[in-house]
Amino acid sequence: MSDNFELLILLQTKQMLVEDLKKLVSGSIEIRDKKYLYIHGREDGIPFTKYIGEYSEDLYNSLLSNNFAAKEYKKEIKIIDKRLKELNYSETKLSKEVKDNIDFAKRNLVESIYNQAILEGVSTTYVDTESIIDGGKVNNMTSDDILKIINLKHSWEFILNENVISSKTDYNLLCSINKLVIEGFYYSAGRIRNIPVNITGTNYKPSIPVESIIKEELERILSSKENVIDKSIELLLYIMKKQIFIDGNKRTAVLFINHLLISKGKGIIVIPASKVDHFRNLLIDYYENRNIERIKLFLKEECYKSMV
Repeated sequence: MSDNFELLILLQTKQMLVEDLKKLVSGSIEIRDKKYLYIHGREDGIPFTKYIGEYSEDLYNSLLSNNFAAKEYKKEIKIIDKRLKELNYSETKLSKEVKDNIDFAKRNLVESIYNQAILEGVSTTYVDTESIIDGGKVNNMTSDDILKIINLKHSWEFILNENVISSKTDYNLLCSINKLVIEGFYYSAGRIRNIPVNITGTNYKPSIPVESIIKEELERILSSKENVIDKSIELLLYIMKKQIFIDGNKRTAVLFINHLLISKGKGIIVIPASKVDHFRNLLIDYYENRNIERIKLFLKEECYKSMV
């Protein structure tokens, strides 16, 4: 495992642990008047006291369980921080422009995930997508479709993490994103595919990808003199056409280029649900080397969102 890949995994794991820790109601337990349960703790160094409810054995034991879990999370976070230090990792201060772009992407999060889900043929509505993202329950959706949306949520949370957004947009990041996108569907999630695939609606058959060539091609596009938006569009189409992974290539490509755009404070690109059919037709043409400039123009004019 390369240091860069390990770094991304560590940052991803730490992010999940921190989020799980925030969800726990934990702290020093106090029973007042033998009737009321309170907890004491600190948030961002500031002490707090919080009323939990009337005393019951179940509630008290639940708090004890939370405290044990919180202790384990903190222990794991400490181990990760130690390893990050060994890898000479240090947090990078983000510019105001990049921070604003992260906030912009978060404000558009539900719409972005909904649009990506529709592109993948997930049977969902905007309302159901929002409910799933918020942890609610929905009816008339398959467990696979629900998991795809949950995975998209985790993937966006990953790239919007400040430590991840300051990391390099490269092959290691691409694999990390795909691992999250198709988690729970394939044991080979995040790994370059080694079997043939077919694409519906076209005779185009992508060749088996070679890791060294993929890395070279990604670096060639990333280091080109094109502006960030054009570069992102080139990357998006390259990843989709190469079909680098066994599944989730379109989702992975969209997330990957948005990491690049956001890290440069240049907005986001997502294919709108209302234009998915048109995009698919353009994509088939692109696969077959027809009307290449049309799809690039479409992505720039219909899918790109500037912060301005």
